[in-house]
Amino acid sequence: MRILVTANLTPFLRGGADYHINGLVTALRHAGHDAELLRLPFRFSPESDIERAMAHAASLDLVQPNGIPVDQVISLQFPGYGMAHPDHRIWVMHQHRAVYELYDEAEASPALRALKPQIEAFDQRAFAGASALYANSARVAQRMARYNDVAAQPLYHPPAHLARFRCEAPLPYVFFPSRLETLKRQHLVIEAARRMRSGLTLILAGEGGQHAVLAEMIERHGLGDRVRLIGHMTEQEKFVWYARALAVLFPPRDEDYGYITLEAMLSSKAVLTCTDSGGPLEFVRHEDTGWIEAPDPDALARRLDWIAANRGAVIEAGQRARAAYDQAGIGWDHVVATLTAPAKT
Repeated sequence: MRILVTANLTPFLRGGADYHINGLVTALRHAGHDAELLRLPFRFSPESDIERAMAHAASLDLVQPNGIPVDQVISLQFPGYGMAHPDHRIWVMHQHRAVYELYDEAEASPALRALKPQIEAFDQRAFAGASALYANSARVAQRMARYNDVAAQPLYHPPAHLARFRCEAPLPYVFFPSRLETLKRQHLVIEAARRMRSGLTLILAGEGGQHAVLAEMIERHGLGDRVRLIGHMTEQEKFVWYARALAVLFPPRDEDYGYITLEAMLSSKAVLTCTDSGGPLEFVRHEDTGWIEAPDPDALARRLDWIAANRGAVIEAGQRARAAYDQAGIGWDHVVATLTAPAKT
């Protein structure tokens, strides 16, 4: 089939979304489809730019661009999923979260308050017109059910470079790779480090807007020997950090999906996450393949000290995590077969 995949383009901002987008196009081509990628520029502000982006997406008819018929459209992101096509499969990474679960009426600007109902109506029209509706995870599907009253089927995809993840003899550190942003909650981990009694080291990897704030916290509390903020790492370095970790820490607030959990499992590492962390909870089983604790520094500190004191049990939990990943059947072949299956009428 001729398949057009639509997604956003945010110049110079790269991350997991890019792997998801490019991974899908590559998988479609490997399956024998003639797949092309259409990426539309998108800015998160000002609100007027978002309004224009919605109007532009809604105006696009993808049935026969350039006189060449398109058999199917697969859209991954807002507002691209508002484009028109009779066989439009929508696979939602996440919606425009600022007007849904992250919206705070008391803190919202007048422009955001005005934009919120416009986006809600836009999403309702797009979802109603889809020939099939999927979500990046069960957590995203739950949000769509709550806010839009639609039923989306969770459809999982694998992290990049599966074969390169490995496990080595663990060193006494816990690894936390993620963007340095408020929602990822590195600040919570630093507060937990203040309460820890063990000598376990916490490795915080990644870049982001909170780097200066976190570095100041570490220095102010004298935690430089316990918490390391290592910044950017190459892909090769990432595989090594995973391989040699005792466990992986990932306590975000309401994560959509979270490659980190799956990358840890592929590396035979158990994951410590939180009760409100969203996506990781779909894979972590408490005291089996990892641990689920309250988003509280005291609770995290107690569990981190337990991890330091129970090396053998932690290694066994990591082995169970790898087995759980292997049993989950997460792969691009399944994704492509699902997205290209005949639409139900």
